[in-house]
Amino acid sequence: MRWATLAWILATAPAVADDMAASPPAELSVTVYRAPFRAAGSINLDSLAGFALVSEVRSVHLPAGLNRLRFEGVADGIEPASAIVTGLPPGVIEKNREGKLLSPSALIAAALGKSVTLLRTDRKTGRQQRVDGTLLSDAEAGVVFQTSEGIEALRCSGLPETFSFAGVGGLAAKPTLSVLVRSAEASTRTVTLSYLARNFDWAADYVATLSSDGKTMDLGAWVTLANGNGVGFPSARTQVVAGRVNRENGEVEPLDAGGPILAQCWPRGSTSDTPEPAYLASGGVSRDVRMFKLSQPVAATALMEVAVTAARNVQQEQLGDLKLYRIPTRTTMASRQSKQVRLMDRERIPITRVYGADFEADESVPEAPAHLKLRTVNSTANHLGLPLPSGHIAVFATHGAEKLLLHESDIQDRALDEEVEIDLGDSPDVHVSVESETAAHRPSSTQVHVTRVDISNARPADIDFELRLRMRAGGRVVHADHPVGTKNGRPLFRLAIPANGSVTLRYQTR
Repeated sequence: MRWATLAWILATAPAVADDMAASPPAELSVTVYRAPFRAAGSINLDSLAGFALVSEVRSVHLPAGLNRLRFEGVADGIEPASAIVTGLPPGVIEKNREGKLLSPSALIAAALGKSVTLLRTDRKTGRQQRVDGTLLSDAEAGVVFQTSEGIEALRCSGLPETFSFAGVGGLAAKPTLSVLVRSAEASTRTVTLSYLARNFDWAADYVATLSSDGKTMDLGAWVTLANGNGVGFPSARTQVVAGRVNRENGEVEPLDAGGPILAQCWPRGSTSDTPEPAYLASGGVSRDVRMFKLSQPVAATALMEVAVTAARNVQQEQLGDLKLYRIPTRTTMASRQSKQVRLMDRERIPITRVYGADFEADESVPEAPAHLKLRTVNSTANHLGLPLPSGHIAVFATHGAEKLLLHESDIQDRALDEEVEIDLGDSPDVHVSVESETAAHRPSSTQVHVTRVDISNARPADIDFELRLRMRAGGRVVHADHPVGTKNGRPLFRLAIPANGSVTLRYQTR
């Protein structure tokens, strides 16, 4: 029945549909999904591997009959196959993304073989001449046109020249999605357009400040939102999603922003002297368009910029097995912009300092500094209690009236009540050295590794130390002179090292 209805619509459709433009969005919602293989690190607006779900509420007026409804100002990276329009009458026939944007080179290509007006200004008199002509060659090969005076190339006359275009269509000043729909009667409707779009991303950035006694820290976090599209989303309800979404990444045809326009002329003198080509303008509405007289102004793409928004803390919600963080106030995601909104503020989080080392159970290691980590638990009792998305963290220490940077590192996703570790790098005050020997075990031929570990502490206070061992397949610790436990399936020694002292650990593995 549905196929019969579609066949009837196609059979009775007129050759040309009326063009109708939807209103600008009255309501916007943008949900940003993080790049799947980037847990931390800076964001490059020229290479954003995340995506977003964009939802727009618009009003449309549809006359009776077949109409091509145009949604102007959608994201450049829209995936047309993902677009869903609700609120339209039944009889939606097709969806199209307009792939050519208005640009100098696109105007040249669209006017190829058509009549244009050349505006030429005499340098001596300052008077402007209007010469009718026809474009014979486009921007890539060099702009060539024909007038009543003959065939010539752009800018080869030595006079300032521009073009005036009339009747050139098929170009959109903004990225546009069009929907072909048949309406039985005229109506005004409120519709919702939802679609997936590329060139978005977000990241979490943390700042930890240690107290003067080193027993607690304050933790603040920002969410950095990035929009690499040429279209902005003003006053949008904004959410970000943490977690990896299983998503098939098919190729989407990019928008045609145009290319450079080539003006190449032979200089006076020998024709064997090949001149360097002159690129008069580049494609894209944000570049130089002074060569052309346009019938309507072209909005320039916003310059890359960074904005910081001080808003109430982001609210966390559950989205299946993923975590959704909702920004409580409306946020403008301007084109080609990254901005920051506040994720959280927590004070007096109790922490412990843990020194440690991690190596193969049977390897010898020359003396080297131990690694230092700050450790806490993500619980309300520790003044946290919010799922922490992975990101970058900078740790500062209070020194008198100043705050000094100690270390920068990455932090992994941490759920509620999960242990949180913050890397502080190598410690010059705590050193570890390892000596390992191999001996045959009788009466069998099984190899036994005897290892000695020396840990020295030059600090004026006792420290906690953890030694983690990486075991070969089938290996195990068979004897040790200190208690051995396990963590994440690996042997772990927990030791207390006295102030300005040392501890020696011996163990055997088989």
